Amino acid sequence: MKQKCVLFFSLALLLPFLYSTTTLAQLSPAAAPPKPPQPTLTTPAAAPKPLVPSLPQSPSDSTPDTAAVDIVGILRQAKSFNILIRLMKTTQLINQLNAQLLTTKSGGITILAPDDSAFSELKAGFLNSLSDGEKLELLQFHVLSDYVSSSNFDTLTNPVRTLAGAKPGKVELNVISYGGSVNISTGEVNTTITGIVYTDKHLAIYKVGKVLLPMDFFVVAKTPAKAPSLAPESSAETPKADKEKSLSPDSSESSEINTRNDTSGIVKINNGKWLSLVLGLVLLVALSS
Repeated sequence: MKQKCVLFFSLALLLPFLYSTTTLAQLSPAAAPPKPPQPTLTTPAAAPKPLVPSLPQSPSDSTPDTAAVDIVGILRQAKSFNILIRLMKTTQLINQLNAQLLTTKSGGITILAPDDSAFSELKAGFLNSLSDGEKLELLQFHVLSDYVSSSNFDTLTNPVRTLAGAKPGKVELNVISYGGSVNISTGEVNTTITGIVYTDKHLAIYKVGKVLLPMDFFVVAKTPAKAPSLAPESSAETPKADKEKSLSPDSSESSEINTRNDTSGIVKINNGKWLSLVLGLVLLVALSS
């Protein structure tokens, strides 16, 4: 009897223990699956460089269109185009550019902007020596009548037309794009585009290293042809004068001879008169006696 009580008591203690073990096994989390191997990180390839480097605060081509673009404000924000701004105002070119941007339906304009350091490289007094018309032509020579993005300079056909008009050999602008750079030549000045100041879908402003001087400022005006001189006639007269001069001694000698002959003749005539008078007196005396 005593053994049955011990057995019953042992089973009573064993059952709760087995139940708690099963419950803990069910509640224990399953073993975490093995982590997959992490892929090695690779450095992405560098993006291709733009055709020309961008200046700070240069908007991209995705800049939304605006009703009016303040060209002077853009140049003033760049803080190195004070001389260009002053010339644009004094020549009234800024009004022409703003009007063209407002009225154009497509195409736009491209400005090749020299900064203050580029103007400082000009000969002293050069700008002051230009007339108002020449200053306007100089600035118009820096403006292309179409919008050209930084990647489309190689599509231009030389000579490139500017707002200065078409004057063959005088205001021609040649643009060559190769090797990630854009070279510009006027026939007198060679320079490159050094940065982007501003660009959208209708206006592009690029910084250039030098002031673009057209050949029109260096072509020497042809002097009018001189009228044919009368040199042959004067030369023909000169020998005559020389001949006359060369003959002058002979003529003087001949004149002296003639005067001598004339004086001798006068002497002879006078002598004859006196002889006739003497003879007449002699005859009168003889007759009177």
